Amino acid sequence: MAHHTNTSVYTHLVNRINRFPQGAPPSKLLDKILGMLFSETEAHLVSLLPIKPITADKAAKIWKMSLVKTQKILDRLASRAILVDIDQNGTTQYVLPPPMAGFFEFSMMRVRHDIDQKVLGELFYQYLNVEEDFIKDLFTMGETQLGRVFVHEPVLSNDNAIHVLDYERASQVIKTASHMGISTCYCRHKMVHMGKACDSPMDICMTFNTSGRSLIKYGHARAVDVAEGLDLLAKAYESNLVQFGENVRDRVNFICNCCGCCCEAMIAARRFSIFNPIHTSNFIPKINKDSCTGCGKCVTICPVEAMTLVSANDSKKPKKKKARLNEKICLGCGLCVRACNEDSLELKSLPQRVITPLNGTHKAVVMAIERGKLQHLLFDNKVLFSHRALAAVLGVILQLPPVKQILASKQVKSRYLETLISYMEGSEVI
Repeated sequence: MAHHTNTSVYTHLVNRINRFPQGAPPSKLLDKILGMLFSETEAHLVSLLPIKPITADKAAKIWKMSLVKTQKILDRLASRAILVDIDQNGTTQYVLPPPMAGFFEFSMMRVRHDIDQKVLGELFYQYLNVEEDFIKDLFTMGETQLGRVFVHEPVLSNDNAIHVLDYERASQVIKTASHMGISTCYCRHKMVHMGKACDSPMDICMTFNTSGRSLIKYGHARAVDVAEGLDLLAKAYESNLVQFGENVRDRVNFICNCCGCCCEAMIAARRFSIFNPIHTSNFIPKINKDSCTGCGKCVTICPVEAMTLVSANDSKKPKKKKARLNEKICLGCGLCVRACNEDSLELKSLPQRVITPLNGTHKAVVMAIERGKLQHLLFDNKVLFSHRALAAVLGVILQLPPVKQILASKQVKSRYLETLISYMEGSEVI
């Protein structure tokens, strides 16, 4: 597709993308990326789609074209992983996923010949790794973030293993997913084209459930069963990769097996650590200072530079070092525990558990409130608004802490929402 684009068409598409909590800051680089992924006609049509999933029949009404033509366009976009198609009770719905984790990544999760992936990879690198506005906005706005870290299960002791909930285990996500697909790691594939890729496994990106089913259907992911999924997870463990997945408890849609050098999440964790861009696991490593030899293996393996070596202050051995942990930026992944040969590190439970949203709706609503975009979820294409979708969104709002309920009410300036919140507060008192 052409690199020289009709700016106004792609501006409307950028505006549509930015109605979702996870957006993409406008940029000439972004216009070039979208120009490679969307034709001008496709960009115009997709910019008209609502945020929530939509049927072909409703899309036809929005686009004012025949159902047959609409269906062909939707299926073509889904086949390129621009849209994700969802099967709900025998009815297919289509939705534009956010750029990440979404159609940016999907575009490079397999080798393709319909687009120049080297050029696309270079554009992604410039937009995400050089300009930084996208990554900063994605990972640092609000308290609720896109993803969370799964604890490195092999290093869990019998004592702390009993404190790990099912949703905190990558192995449990694999065991309970309705679909599981394996694709090429977007981050390392991008770095291949930049000549910067490491030697970590490439075909190890995991997608599950709705996203997994759609990517498998169109050949962007290879279907695997539970046994192979667990084997690949073991391979990720052996390769010292961090499991970074969707920040929800139910029906996780992705788990990336991240290296510290290529993966956007780990890069963001280092660059913007002060903003806590990634939700940690519920563990923190504890250093046994008496047995630590200062070998530095924990420093080398840490993907976010949370471990350092400092003087052991040993008068008999003035050059002796020992490990020190910066707890403020530690992810709690546990890789350092795996690397330690002296048994000088162990995982301990955090005193206060990290809160994880229940599902995608819960996550989207909270992120929208924190980023000032709730009105886009509530009033997304009023003509086609679904009462069921409204009920789901309001149900999440009514369960939020009072401070965030107030933020939500201010954003939508809705007397209806204020009345609902007041009613629920009154009900709780009764």
